[in-house]
Amino acid sequence: MGILQQIREKVTNRTYYLSSHAEEEMWADSLERTDIENAILKGRIEKKLTCDLRGTRYCVGGPSLDLRTIHIICRFDERSELLIIITVYVL
Repeated sequence: MGILQQIREKVTNRTYYLSSHAEEEMWADSLERTDIENAILKGRIEKKLTCDLRGTRYCVGGPSLDLRTIHIICRFDERSELLIIITVYVL
């Protein structure tokens, strides 16, 4: 199973965690959790960021429900098996 498929599976199963930073950024850009889920389910991996000791991060780009393009930076937490959404922003 590819990385994007694994990310989508975590979203579908709701086995993901929104960081407080991601929640603040969502609020600032008038985004809801459903916007993040939609972007991941319909988007694609834009970048793979490997220079982080905590693990590889992925930038997923996709549409919010109102069709704004948003980016989600996320990574897998191997200890908890959760997908961690680190930040979110509108392009």
